[in-house]
Amino acid sequence: MFEDIRKVLLITDMDGTFLPASKIPSRRNLEAIARFQRDGGRFSIATGRSLQASQQYFEQFDVNAPIIMCNGGMVYDIHTKQQIYDVFLPEKARDITEAILKAEPEVGCEVLLLDGVYVPQMTEMERQHCRICKVTPKLSDVRDIPSNWYKVLFAREPDKIDSLISYVENSGFSGVDFVRSAPVYYEMLPLDISKGSALAELRRGCGMEDHTIVAVGDYNNDIEMLRYADVSFCPANATDEVKQAVDHILDVSCEEDVIAEVIGCIYSKISV
Repeated sequence: MFEDIRKVLLITDMDGTFLPASKIPSRRNLEAIARFQRDGGRFSIATGRSLQASQQYFEQFDVNAPIIMCNGGMVYDIHTKQQIYDVFLPEKARDITEAILKAEPEVGCEVLLLDGVYVPQMTEMERQHCRICKVTPKLSDVRDIPSNWYKVLFAREPDKIDSLISYVENSGFSGVDFVRSAPVYYEMLPLDISKGSALAELRRGCGMEDHTIVAVGDYNNDIEMLRYADVSFCPANATDEVKQAVDHILDVSCEEDVIAEVIGCIYSKISV
């Protein structure tokens, strides 16, 4: 499968996979990525983050393939600043968001649009998320947020988020999907949209049908991407569901240079 490194696309989740808890990419990972790209490999990221929350990293490393953002809602070329593909939540997502916030008044909430992050319900958990992502939220009532929502993120303490998930699962909301993207985050996405569906669009839209796609992820919102990829890896800190979905489980966690390990595995199969 690995015959030519110039025909390999490596795409990785960010938080919990490429990024450690510090949110600072490791030197070893960055050096491995640079070598991989010099030899002709294509490198990209697939994240639940918005463009504003992702672009802080592009001065530290380069991506030479379009990126996936908003958990599959957008495929974006950071060099041409063009959207290759995007899909939005239906307008009924506004009503669903209002219902959830009314039922769960202590849940933080943010809505991702192309022009920024809108927050209709600020909590300490949501404030912390904005700090981590280094975004300045736009405080706004649900009804005043412009259209074209990529996703809605709900934030709750890990020992209390089950109440939110239970409410959603028992409410029978239709026309949208929900996924847990971290112990403290639960997200509403367009129906049948995931990092996996976006990766398929990236492959078709960028003419990479002849590339071997290697995907790396750690959480449940990565599962569809990992299943779609030709070869998949996860770090030791991945959820049990992710470990069941991948081809290879690494012995190292996101704190121990996961991407450098994966690139090492790719080189071990290719003569450069």
